Amino acid sequence: MVLWKAKFKQQIDTVGCHVHESSRDIPCSDTRSEHRFLSAVIPLFCLFWFNTCLDVISVHQTQAADLLSEKPEADGGANAVDGPDWRSLYEKKQFKSGSGSILPYRILSPGPVLNDTRGKVDSDKPDQVNDSAAALRYPLVLFLHGAGERGDDNEKQLVHGAAEFAILSRRQKYPCFAVFPQCPDGKRWVESDWDLPSGDGVFPVTASEPMSLALSLVDELVETLPIDSTRIYVTGLSMGGMGTWYAAASEPKRFAAMLEVCGGGDPSWASRYAGIPIWAFHGQADTVVPVERGREMIRGLSSVGHWPELRYVEYPKVGHNSWSQTYSRDDVFDWLFSQRKQ
Repeated sequence: MVLWKAKFKQQIDTVGCHVHESSRDIPCSDTRSEHRFLSAVIPLFCLFWFNTCLDVISVHQTQAADLLSEKPEADGGANAVDGPDWRSLYEKKQFKSGSGSILPYRILSPGPVLNDTRGKVDSDKPDQVNDSAAALRYPLVLFLHGAGERGDDNEKQLVHGAAEFAILSRRQKYPCFAVFPQCPDGKRWVESDWDLPSGDGVFPVTASEPMSLALSLVDELVETLPIDSTRIYVTGLSMGGMGTWYAAASEPKRFAAMLEVCGGGDPSWASRYAGIPIWAFHGQADTVVPVERGREMIRGLSSVGHWPELRYVEYPKVGHNSWSQTYSRDDVFDWLFSQRKQ
């Protein structure tokens, strides 16, 4: 792996640069004659190839951005999806608002994978836990699907992402409630076009009906299920990525972290994300939601000194489908479930 720290004009301001070559560190400030040529040429070479070599920009409040050349490995073996019946792990339900509006959703429960140290599961009620497990609290993940999965069949929203949460090894390592609501046809999580070259100023003040219902669903689940209120997360892709940006900024602040994939946000909202760890992903060749929509959010968040953590991954030569790589990564799940609301 080659680790660069360089300085860009239209991305994220960084300081210093060094190259890890075999077991040697060559600082950019090294004045030894054998390194002067490399110190002058390598930063220029890095800048020239930036648009094709960038994999990851990881930004923290108190450290420079790191560009990492990496290729996530596909999961297999223990992380293979557990047969064709994984969908049956997601119970079909409906949320009904006080006004009578209906939001279909599927929910994955931690119950079926609890071991003896966490309590027994009632075989007649696999979505419930009892005995000592009843005293435990579990994380809740809100997953917002893309435009192609809209409808009212309470099925299509499981097309992307749900199988990865249903992997047995992940359910054993991170037992949680994962809820997948379904946005109706003709509506959006955020009533804003996702193919705009910039999202500056486009987010509406009032949440769309599907977004309002999804957030109310989260509130109800927190009241009725054994959920750890310090470990509620939101993630989503494409239209749902835009929804993730909207949900995380909505009041009251419900989420301990957000994991956003190939959606567009509104950089004028940057200051609203203070205190929320963010990891965003985008394909460099995305023509459905322009990659600039992701980049401008990172610039906006950096400009307001976002804290406590900001990460951004841009996959070279990847189009709109950057979610397959993202949700197959164990490090993504490790990061998400390590976050707690402060």
